Amino acid sequence: MSIAATVSNTARSVIPIELQIRGAHLYDKTRRLVTRTDGRVMFTETPIPTVDEVDLADIDLSNPFLYRQGRWTSYFERVRNEAPVHFQPTSPFGPFWSVTRHADIIAVDKNHAVFSAEPFIVIGEPPRFMDVAMFIAQDPPQHDTQRAAVQGVVAPKNLREMEGLIRSRVREVLDDLPVNEPFDWVRTVSMELTARMLATLLDFPYEQRHKLVEWSDLATAMEQTNGGQSDNDEVFRAMGGAATSLSELWHRKAARTAAGEEPGFDLISLLQANDDTKDLIERPLEFLGNLLLLIVGGNDTTRNSMSGGVLALNKFPDQFEKLKADPALIPGMVSEIIRWQTPLAYMRRIAKSDTILNGQFIRKGDKVVMWYASGNRDERVFERPDDFVIDRKNARNHIAFGFGVHRCMGNRLAEMQLRILWEELLTRFENIAVIGEPEYVQSNFVRGITKMMVTLTPKAQPE
Repeated sequence: MSIAATVSNTARSVIPIELQIRGAHLYDKTRRLVTRTDGRVMFTETPIPTVDEVDLADIDLSNPFLYRQGRWTSYFERVRNEAPVHFQPTSPFGPFWSVTRHADIIAVDKNHAVFSAEPFIVIGEPPRFMDVAMFIAQDPPQHDTQRAAVQGVVAPKNLREMEGLIRSRVREVLDDLPVNEPFDWVRTVSMELTARMLATLLDFPYEQRHKLVEWSDLATAMEQTNGGQSDNDEVFRAMGGAATSLSELWHRKAARTAAGEEPGFDLISLLQANDDTKDLIERPLEFLGNLLLLIVGGNDTTRNSMSGGVLALNKFPDQFEKLKADPALIPGMVSEIIRWQTPLAYMRRIAKSDTILNGQFIRKGDKVVMWYASGNRDERVFERPDDFVIDRKNARNHIAFGFGVHRCMGNRLAEMQLRILWEELLTRFENIAVIGEPEYVQSNFVRGITKMMVTLTPKAQPE
């Protein structure tokens, strides 16, 4: 390690994290003032043309408005068929390769010796000094060490013990829903259930649980990283608040353990009990990065699948009738919801050496984007891939959770939450009708629904 890197790492370990973020914020504001830019990538929303009006070489799959305007499926279909490993040299995010077929995505995702997750897993780059370390953006062995420290929270025994708590919280939320009148499903159900689960996983103050969702949304919204619509000043302020709250939570739990309290199975207790991560608080930005990773991972997948499932059953009402006739189809439907929605559209890698992928020569240092949203609609794997089929035989072959060493560690927890939600919904409601068109997040990374108005029709009660 160079002297400069050693000095930098030492400074980061002794300067309080809140001051580091304030310094990063000041640097970002000064840079924007001097350069007379706001530091954003700057996509401008215009109507996305039909895909056959665009030259293949000009297709830019990083444009967030492809997703917001619902054009993404046709663009991916053309790229999968005509240029499955597609090069875009002039994107606002810089040049990158798009990998769009299911088999090629798996080949990249499981080959961390050639395709590195470091230093970021998003297509752009965060502002300087906010490039916090997180294990999803690390390669083995560092990745494996930190992941192993928190894997226990979703161990089968813990999941079994959590099931009753999840079900009780789902029932609380559903029992309070209005019937026969419109309300926003995203805010009232998806966000609320997600916030409750995140607070449980972190042993975070329950009355402050909505902060976790707010931090997650802001952390994944920056235009520099994924084309999202955001205010840098707001993001920095939120990250400062997250750093303060999470640091205080860490110290409170450490003090209680030192006083003789039995450690819990929440994420922070597990980190503190592991020899490799018990000093994580002494690496402030790594501490913040990994906790934000766990928060984002627990937020986006579950929350957007909770909304996406309702939307899918409205788009394919015959499948809703099939489900009501046979609730035993719920577990398989959960996999189909996750495939059809694909809550996170992609992950980025960097080529560590020259290589060839599906006939294309990729140079060392090239940016490679695995488009999970495309792989989950690959006609070579899924028949009628754009349709929602609740009893699809190979729905579990989806790659929404990634593949290989970086596969989402909370996949079973997400599936359990979705299963319980639908088990409880079917006992209460005859219909869940989506009113009008949902609103979508501006992002090429998060496939999120921001607002979706619905009405509920209760089941007829027996006399």
